[in-house]
Amino acid sequence: MGYVTMTNKFGRLALHMWTIDTTPLATALNAARSGGFDAVELRRTDFKRCFDAGMSNQQVLDLIRNSGIPVGVLGVEYGWLFAEANESKRLFTVFRESCENAVALGCDMLMSAPGPIAGPISDAIGHLRRAGAIAAEYGLRLAIEFNSQHPVLNKLAALRELLDGAKQKNCGYLIDTYHFARSGAGGRGFESVPAEQIFCFQYSDVSPQPVTGVARPTDRLHAAQRRLRRLYRR
Repeated sequence: MGYVTMTNKFGRLALHMWTIDTTPLATALNAARSGGFDAVELRRTDFKRCFDAGMSNQQVLDLIRNSGIPVGVLGVEYGWLFAEANESKRLFTVFRESCENAVALGCDMLMSAPGPIAGPISDAIGHLRRAGAIAAEYGLRLAIEFNSQHPVLNKLAALRELLDGAKQKNCGYLIDTYHFARSGAGGRGFESVPAEQIFCFQYSDVSPQPVTGVARPTDRLHAAQRRLRRLYRR
C-alpha cells in the first residue's frame, strides 16, 4: 500500500506500515528505505506496539529518526470523531501527543479514519473542528478518510459534509482507492474534489471477492495489480 502526499519535503511515494503489518518497526523502516520509498506513513499502532515492548515515546522517536527515512504521514488513534465523555477526552489527549510526535519527526501531515465508533455527523463536525484547531497550533495539516464499511462516514458525500461543516483550512481529504471502489464510487469518483483539498492519496487494490461484515477489511491487495489498473485507467 502506498501514499502520495502533497508536499515538497520528500519525493512522492511513501510506504504505509499496514503493508507489512506486524513487522517490528525497526525492520519495517529499514525495508522501506532499502526498497526505495521516499518516506513512510506510520500509525498510532506502530507506537503502541513499541510501548508494549517496553520502549518509551522518546525511544520510539529516536528509532524512527535514526532509521534514515522521513515520515510523510503520521496516523492518530482513531475514534475521536464520534467518541464522547471520558473516551473523547482520552483520545484528544492522545491526539495532542501525536501532534507533538509529528513535530519532533519533522512531519507536517496527520491522518485519521473514523474508527470503531459511530454517531451523528453533526457531532463529528464539532470534533473535527476541535482537532483541526489543535493541529493548527502545531502547524500541521489533518487528512481525513472515509471507511466504506463504517455505518456513517462511508462515502465521499459524508466526508464532504464533514469537512465542509468543520470549515478548517488545515483539514482535507485522504483519498483511499480501496474504499472508493468498495463504496461504489469508482475510479474517478473523486474528480469533483478540488485538488488543493486532497492532502493524501492512498492506493491499494481491491480483492475480486471483497470480504463483508467486518469494520476494517484486511483483504487489500498490493497496488498495480490488474483490477486497480482497470478501475483507474483513463
